[in-house]
Amino acid sequence: MSGMDQAITDFIKNKNAIIVEDELAIAQLLNIHLKQLGFAVDVCHDAETALLRLKEKSYDLCLLDWMLPGIQGIDFLQKTRRNNSHLKIMMVTAKTDPESIVIGLESGADDYLPKPFDSKVLIARVRNLMRRMQFEKPASTFPEQIVTDELSIHFSKHIVTLKGQDVHLTFSEFKLFETLIKAQGLVLTRQKLIESIQGEEVSVTERTIDTHIFALRKKIGTWSKHIETVRGVGYRILSSVLDITEEAP
Repeated sequence: MSGMDQAITDFIKNKNAIIVEDELAIAQLLNIHLKQLGFAVDVCHDAETALLRLKEKSYDLCLLDWMLPGIQGIDFLQKTRRNNSHLKIMMVTAKTDPESIVIGLESGADDYLPKPFDSKVLIARVRNLMRRMQFEKPASTFPEQIVTDELSIHFSKHIVTLKGQDVHLTFSEFKLFETLIKAQGLVLTRQKLIESIQGEEVSVTERTIDTHIFALRKKIGTWSKHIETVRGVGYRILSSVLDITEEAP
């Protein structure tokens, strides 16, 4: 095992994972694989129970089915994302059409694994999600909520307001905006932005980033003048607007 592989193995030890899956055989299989990786695992067979668990305990990883009794997995995902931005969520589902995959990723899934799945692929993708978590900066290094030039952003709640009006962004648009803001004036390549919103394991073209930027600029109106296109490289938020002050509670 390489040094990097060992580092991820050590990082995973005693991390908390929750499985939300109503098919008992699949839930058991997922449970076995996660425990072998070193996770402490809880299994829920419906979304209602899982939502209660999330209020009682902090989790690092969630494996989520789409088709569940009661609250569907996609609704659980959207509810969970509002207050658990740190949680890595992988949808593991038989809904494999392109439209469903796009909906899942846009709603906040970090990865999307179709059923039936190969166990080796599952393990590789879980390790990749944990690798991303390992190298993410702690949330404490940046204010939880900022206000700059009439724009207010609350990062964990995924709330953006402009001149007091709510701006409704998709999950990917918000993550893209958050990444640019937190880069504090640095130019980010399209590849870096792809990794920030959907991870290396999801097939996304650089054109997708341009499409997200176009939609983001349209939604934030006049504030979009602060998003600079660096031709042939990527994008950045102009440093002149990054005199950021923390929003009063």
